[in-house]
Amino acid sequence: MVKTHTRATPTDRHEWISFDDPSEERTWVFDLTFLLSRWMCIFGSGCKGVLTEDTPELVQGCCSYGAHFTDEADRERVAAAAETLTPDQWQFHEKGTKKGIMKQQKDGSWITRQADDACIFLNRPDFPGGPGCALHRAAIERGTSYIAMKPDVCWQLPLRRVDTTDDLGHVWSTLREWKRRDWGEGGEEFSWWCTESPDAFVGEQTVLVSARDEIVELCGASIYELLLEAVAERLERGPVLPHPAVPVQLNGTRRATAV
Repeated sequence: MVKTHTRATPTDRHEWISFDDPSEERTWVFDLTFLLSRWMCIFGSGCKGVLTEDTPELVQGCCSYGAHFTDEADRERVAAAAETLTPDQWQFHEKGTKKGIMKQQKDGSWITRQADDACIFLNRPDFPGGPGCALHRAAIERGTSYIAMKPDVCWQLPLRRVDTTDDLGHVWSTLREWKRRDWGEGGEEFSWWCTESPDAFVGEQTVLVSARDEIVELCGASIYELLLEAVAERLERGPVLPHPAVPVQLNGTRRATAV
């Protein structure tokens, strides 16, 4: 009997675009499918959190665990920002002031402390100012960028930049969506993750537009402009492969993406 093999269809297909950096030995690779999707943060508006069960009522978003700092500069910047917060902006102001905002783990890494089983900077629904990150709130009230106040991992989500070097010393910098796997083993235990759910793909703008400041901070203004040019040229040839989380329409196709 001749055995036949059924070829599995990939379920997480993305389209990518890349170009060389004009000023250094680096190639940029961008997740075009995600950047042209209508993903948006739905914290407090349907986000089910990152615990092992759906918990929208807690309004914790992805703040249920301490935020991991990337380096010393990240820690110092956030610590300085925390010193400027007031009790009206930060529910755990007293605890954070007395005990500090971070702790070192056994592996040597640093994370923000927890207060009542979530990040110490997370204001809860019973707080007079409402739920949400105290650092984020302070930035909005001051009319400044939250990028300068929040931990790197917090303002970057759901974007992730990964740098690798090949055997010839050439650098490849990839900007893509943040996957479950990027959280480590714990990510597989999440009951829900936003870049996998159609609930979060409801924005009026594409990620390329809505996350402009974050992309510029991660890649630089000149690279962002080159990316816009490359995307415009690509769109002249037709629609980009849609995000796999976007619902399939009645005609069997997904919503078209555009800048």
